[in-house]
Amino acid sequence: MNSKPTLYMVVLGATPPGRLTEQHDIFFGIGTDIKALKPDMYAFWHNGGQLHIDSWRQVTKVGGYNINIVPKESFTPTDEKLFFLNLGGYKPADLEEYHYKMLVVAKTMAKAVKAAKQTAFYKHYNFKGAESHIDEKYALDVDDMHNVEDILPLHLKEQYRIAITPSDSLIEDELHAGYVKLGPFTGL
Repeated sequence: MNSKPTLYMVVLGATPPGRLTEQHDIFFGIGTDIKALKPDMYAFWHNGGQLHIDSWRQVTKVGGYNINIVPKESFTPTDEKLFFLNLGGYKPADLEEYHYKMLVVAKTMAKAVKAAKQTAFYKHYNFKGAESHIDEKYALDVDDMHNVEDILPLHLKEQYRIAITPSDSLIEDELHAGYVKLGPFTGL
């Protein structure tokens, strides 16, 4: 178990009451390990029924930057921000909308969108009549785009900040994929 708080990005899944198919959402949390996030995951998706994890990663390195969690009172602001983008795209004659989730360090949302346009997903899931997208504001279909610090649970925003510093390494964090049943949440 890691003793220092770390940012986690988690793909949660569930079949909420009244739904026919499994639904998914992205959760960002801070903890010393993935298990410590369970109360916040259930608070985030309180009506999801039985939750499970489909994939997750610790977020410590993104695009040539180190990502660290620091106490709010010792944070030194920088121009860089950590953005989460959910790109949407299509294939001809396929009913499905495909998604690509990405993290980008940039000074502005416009610069994050510019980075998204360079991805293989954007180039391959894009055809006339069904262009890949961010939203109309940025002329790219990103179904969702957020400054990660803004979407953390309130109690975490009150305690921590995301510190972003340049790194010499371009190696990103390991992605852990595979079904992890969370079990029912019985409260704090």
